[in-house]
Amino acid sequence: MLRYVTTNEGKVREAESYLAEGSVSQLDFDYPEIQADELGPIAAQGAREAFRYAGEPVLVDDAGLFIDALDGFPGPYSAFVEDTLGIERVAELADTLSDTRAAFRCTLAYCDGGEFAASPDPIDRNDRGAAAAAGPDEASAIEGDTPPDAADHATDPVPVKLFEGYVPGRIVEPRGDGGFGYDPIFEHGGETFAEMDTERKNAVSHRGRALEKFAEWYADREVSA
Repeated sequence: MLRYVTTNEGKVREAESYLAEGSVSQLDFDYPEIQADELGPIAAQGAREAFRYAGEPVLVDDAGLFIDALDGFPGPYSAFVEDTLGIERVAELADTLSDTRAAFRCTLAYCDGGEFAASPDPIDRNDRGAAAAAGPDEASAIEGDTPPDAADHATDPVPVKLFEGYVPGRIVEPRGDGGFGYDPIFEHGGETFAEMDTERKNAVSHRGRALEKFAEWYADREVSA
C-alpha cells in the first residue's frame, strides 16, 4: 500500500486516478519542513521523515506558485504568503507588473527504503534538489551548491525519487468559486483553476502532471519488485 502524506483527501483521489483504485491511502503525518529556495529538498526530506514514521512506501508533495517577474516569488513559501498576505494581495502585486506570467510547480518525492537513482535528473547537472534528495554522499559531490539548511538535514542516506510537474499560466484578478489556495488568481488556457471542474483541473494541473510521471515509473517498479 502506498501512503500519500496529506490532510487533503482530494489528493488521494487524484493519485488513484493515475494508479490502481485502492492502492493509495492517506497518511496524516505532520513532518517538519526544512527551509529551502526549491521544492525538491523540502519534499525529499519530508519523504524520508514519513518513511521513517510509517515504515512503508510513502509519497510526499510540495507545490508552489512561481511568478516570473518576481524571481519565482512566492515559490516554496506560497503557503506562508497565502496565510499572511492572502491571494488577493498577491494578485494586486502582480497587477503592477508588466509581465504577469507565472507557473504552478509540484514536486513529488517517493521513498520506500529501497535502492534506485535518487532523481530523474543526473546529479552532475548541479541540480540542487537532486543533491539534497540523494543524501549526504552524493550531495557532497556538489560542493557549495546545496542550500545550507537542506544540507544540514540531508543526513539520511535512504534514496528518494523526485517527479516534477509544471503548468504555465498568468496571474489575474480572482475568478471562480472552485478549487483552493491560489486557484482563483491563476489562469491557464483562458480559465482560472477555480473556474474549472475537478476533472478538467486534474487533467492539466501541476500535481496531475507529476503524478502521471510517477505512475509510469511506479508501475515498472512494482513489476520488478
